Amino acid sequence: MSDGGLVRRRPRPIRVSIVEDEALTRSMLARTVDDAEDMRVVHELDGAASARLAIGPHTTDVALVDVNLGDGNGVALGLELQRKDPRIAVMLLSSLDVMGLFLSVQDQVSEPWSYLSKRSSFTRDVLLGAIAAAADGDVVVDPTLVQRSKPRAGTEVAGLTKAQFEVLRLVAEGLSNEAVGGRLHISERSVESHLLSIYRRLGVEKEGANRRVRAVLAFLEQTGRTWQR
Repeated sequence: MSDGGLVRRRPRPIRVSIVEDEALTRSMLARTVDDAEDMRVVHELDGAASARLAIGPHTTDVALVDVNLGDGNGVALGLELQRKDPRIAVMLLSSLDVMGLFLSVQDQVSEPWSYLSKRSSFTRDVLLGAIAAAADGDVVVDPTLVQRSKPRAGTEVAGLTKAQFEVLRLVAEGLSNEAVGGRLHISERSVESHLLSIYRRLGVEKEGANRRVRAVLAFLEQTGRTWQR
């Protein structure tokens, strides 16, 4: 898990491929990632065609992919990359609200995807924390959208207590249990207790599945949010 935007030490750096057709945005992302001690950019690519050629199996841990590429669709590219290497974590980047599209592909992917707005991706701690969490197999969603999320009436998420909802919302931002506890001024054990109650409420108790990921996806499906560019 990522620790509230801090990148933990790993056996080797997280390998990141950036697929973005805007040269300035691509350069800014690459500079931020390469400045991180435990990450390195392995590809800077300007479109789908170049990504298909460059990103092969076992070359990339996390692929940052613009949804709207000049020569193709980033979602289709992400699916293709995971077909070639099921272990690649895909993080969509967009200046538009593509939450519906993001949710629609989750049942087609081998590893859960994440999603950041381009605005949030320019914030160093947000970007690096999201990459670290995605590399650990977590779903990370743009924190601005998550913070604006409100439960839909009649859903299981609407039945969570205020404390449980706040815990789940922070988990959706990619925070570790320790970081969630620090943000809410509660112990890590209390966070774990809240999560167990959340899993029961949402019906994601089954062992053998990533309950954390399933709980975040349920949160996204059962809440509404406003978008601001």
